[in-house]
Amino acid sequence: MNEEKTDEVTIQKEEIVKTSKKGSKKSWIILLVVLALALIGGAVYFLLDNSNNTTKTVKTNNETKKSAYYMSGNSLEKFDLAFLKLENEKTNKIYSPLSIKYALEMLADGANGETKNQITNVIGEYKANKYINTKNMSFANAMFIRDSFKDSILPSYTENLTNKYNAEVLYDSFKNANTINKWVKNKTFKLINNLVDDDTVKEFDFALVNALAIDMNWNNKIQAASSSTLPDHYYNVEYAHEKYNAYVPIISSDSEYSSIKFDNGKMNAKTVEIGASINNYDIVKELGEESIRKTVGEEYKKWLTKQGEKYTEKDVDEFLDEYIKELNSNYGKYEGSTDFYLYDDTDVKVFAKDLKRSNATTLQYVGIMPKNVSLDSYIKDLEVDKVNNIISNLKYIRNENFKEGVITKVTGKIPLFEFDYKLGLMDDLKILGITSVFDKEKSDLSKLTSSKGTYIKEVAHKANIEFSNEGIKAAAATLGGGAGNVSGGFDYLYDVPVETIDLTFDKPYMFLIRDKSTGEVWFSGTVYNPLEGKEATE
Repeated sequence: MNEEKTDEVTIQKEEIVKTSKKGSKKSWIILLVVLALALIGGAVYFLLDNSNNTTKTVKTNNETKKSAYYMSGNSLEKFDLAFLKLENEKTNKIYSPLSIKYALEMLADGANGETKNQITNVIGEYKANKYINTKNMSFANAMFIRDSFKDSILPSYTENLTNKYNAEVLYDSFKNANTINKWVKNKTFKLINNLVDDDTVKEFDFALVNALAIDMNWNNKIQAASSSTLPDHYYNVEYAHEKYNAYVPIISSDSEYSSIKFDNGKMNAKTVEIGASINNYDIVKELGEESIRKTVGEEYKKWLTKQGEKYTEKDVDEFLDEYIKELNSNYGKYEGSTDFYLYDDTDVKVFAKDLKRSNATTLQYVGIMPKNVSLDSYIKDLEVDKVNNIISNLKYIRNENFKEGVITKVTGKIPLFEFDYKLGLMDDLKILGITSVFDKEKSDLSKLTSSKGTYIKEVAHKANIEFSNEGIKAAAATLGGGAGNVSGGFDYLYDVPVETIDLTFDKPYMFLIRDKSTGEVWFSGTVYNPLEGKEATE
């Protein structure tokens, strides 16, 4: 971005902040966008097009052009990454594009004229999906109306909310924030408390609220942990007669989690370990069976003689038959400490893992760590196509996904983290081109209320996340045993070619949580200071 455009964006942001502080103390409507992400029991994007930083909607021949953030569908779009770019500070953050889209669509249904145009020119072809609530997933909408204001709300609007969004329509005195806060708390698995304060609510005549939360486990823990019910897999890999082994320890207490120096040693980060082995080295084919028989046979005979053992050529041949059989069995094996996906190139490391399917929905966590530049620089230049390319090229732990002729060894440590974040959503939406709905003189919500001068005075978007060993707040693990040696203590071990992929996340990174079937982005954020981050010691 050149200096002139940077100055324009800075001036625009300053004007937005000034404007947001003006206006009547009497607010007709508040839009609350609420979300929570937690995993209990058991863890782009280009925002601003350089040519469209200051102007997002332009009128030509009485028609409004599409916004630079126009959504062409429900999968990953510029809009989803916009808030990472707009609030690109070096701090932990989380927000829900899905929750924001839902709230905007509900608001658009109550708008008219230029107010509606500005919103729909961002929403575009996006169509809100109906998600079914389960014990692990909560998705809810509501409209709270002041008792004395109910006659000003159009019945056609509340009927639309109920039918289209399964929204509740609730009435309250608005003497305090108890009703709204209690509803939000219940709809977010008690993760979001005290969303609004009493003084703020007293100014409302009604409020639109979207609340969304997940509380999901991984399919398998990230790192195996001992318990009354043993983990699905232990990861301890050895290949018969080949010099290779890989191991991830089993955690029996919190003190046994490993740690890494994070962000160039600025802090210590508590981590979970991952590992995988993919054996695509066909040693019998590469070295030749006769050559192996000759080399190993001679060494075996020497060993037998040293042990004082008598043998026949038949004994040796039988031993070699079993030896070759076991060597052949190594080729094509794959094992992982847990179920996960990866992507690794010269620019980024990527770790991805699925959460347990809830009803018809499978959510996937995708962590992306830039290798060569700072995270804020990476986000600034990030394009949606780049992220989509990463996602489409994620590799599952299967032989066909990795290089032939070598054993690929995957190692890594993934930080645990927990934090919350409050998005400056109103200012962000204004920069995206949605402005008139926040202006008392220009707002047109005539499909929502018969009361004139209705506008959006406040927008709140609060989120939290906990990424743990059991789920998102948790982890999963897979461990597998290796083959043993043959015949009473003798073995001949071959050197094998090994290529290592290190997926350790030791620098600030970004993440997405997405619906695998639709591409819908539920959550996005950044991690600059992981869970229990402490100042690093010399």
